[in-house]
Amino acid sequence: MRIAVVGGGPAGLLFAKLAKQADPRHEIDVFEQNPAHATYGFGVVLADVALNILDDVDSDLRRRISENAEFQTHITLTHKSEAIPLQGNAFMGVSRVKLLQLMQENAKQEGVRIIFEKRVTTPDLRRDYDLVVGADGVNSIVRTSLNDFFQATKEPRLNKWIWYGTTKRFDSVNLVFQPSPYGTFIAHTYRYAPDHGTFVIECSEASWRAAGLDKASDEESQKICEGVFKDFLGGESLISNRSLWFNPEFVTSTHWHHENVVLIGDALKTVHPSIGSGTRVALQDAIALAKALRENGSDVPATFAQFERERRGGAGTFQAAAMKSILWYESVDERMHLEPVAFAYDYMMRTGRVDHERLRRQDPEFAARVEKLRERA
Repeated sequence: MRIAVVGGGPAGLLFAKLAKQADPRHEIDVFEQNPAHATYGFGVVLADVALNILDDVDSDLRRRISENAEFQTHITLTHKSEAIPLQGNAFMGVSRVKLLQLMQENAKQEGVRIIFEKRVTTPDLRRDYDLVVGADGVNSIVRTSLNDFFQATKEPRLNKWIWYGTTKRFDSVNLVFQPSPYGTFIAHTYRYAPDHGTFVIECSEASWRAAGLDKASDEESQKICEGVFKDFLGGESLISNRSLWFNPEFVTSTHWHHENVVLIGDALKTVHPSIGSGTRVALQDAIALAKALRENGSDVPATFAQFERERRGGAGTFQAAAMKSILWYESVDERMHLEPVAFAYDYMMRTGRVDHERLRRQDPEFAARVEKLRERA
C-alpha cells in the first residue's frame, strides 16, 4: 500500500515505523511542515508508564528515549510556600528536539521516507495514496479540510498558558501555585536536560489582564513572569523560544475516519496539558492503528473499524479525566484558602481516577498526613 502520514510528531512517526516494520512492501511518506532541524519548544515529559507501552512494540526506541531522558521520581506541589512531595508517579523529561530526532531516525532506519517543509492538502493525498493518516496535531489541516465528515469541535478553554524554559535545575516535577498582586499564577515545571527545564505558566484571563500581559511585548511578558515566580526561580531567568500566550483547545471528533483518511493523536482528540497524557495517548493511537493495519492488510475500512473499536473507549476515559482537571485548574481560586496538605489532597482527587485507597497504595506517607489532618479536624 501507499501510505501518507501528515505530521511528523510522535504519533505519526511511530505509526509509520510500525507499519513499515510489519510489511516492508508498504511505501510510507511522512509529511512534516517544519524544517528537519527545527528547534521549537523545550522539553516533553512522559510518565514512566507511558514509555512502558513501547516495550512490546519497539523496545529499542524505549531504551534510546530512556537513555536521553532525565528521570524524576515524584511531583512536588508548592502551596502557601510549603513544598509537598507526592509519590507514586515517576516521570521522564526529554528534549523535544531530541525526542523527534530519535523517532525520525527510528522511522528512517525502517525505510520510511520523511519529507520536511511540506504543507499538504488532503484532497491531493486522497487521490495519490491508498491510506492517509492525519497526525498533524490540534490545528490539523487534515481534520479541518474534511470537517464536514469528521464533525470535530474545538473548544478554547478559559485559562491562558505559555511555555518557557529555564536553566534552573529541578529535582522533581513541580506544581507551584503562586499568589500575586494580579491573581493566582501556576507553574508546571520539569527537568528535560541536566541543566535545563521546561517552565509552563497558567493563569486566568482576569489575572493575565491584571498583570498587563494582554498588552506586554514578549520581553515584558517574560519579565513579569520572572517577577511572579522570583522566589521559586531563585535568581534564574526564563528562556523564551517563540513563547506566546494561548488558550489550549479541547478537540473532540464525532467521526474518526472518512473513506481512506483517519485521524490519530491530537488531530483526533486532545486531552490537556494539566494531566500530561497527550503524548501517551498519541502513541497508543499509533500502536493501535498499526496493529489494525497489520491484521487487516489492504482492507482499509476494516482497519479503521478495528482501530476505532479498540481506542474509542480509552479516548473517552482520558478526555473525561482531562475535562475534570481543566475545570479544577480553572476554578483553583476557590481552593487557594485551603491549607497545603488539604489543597494537595484536593489536587490528587481532581479527576476521580485516584481514590483514597489508591492513594494509600501509591503514596502511604502523604495519605497518612491527610488522615492525621482529618483526625485533628
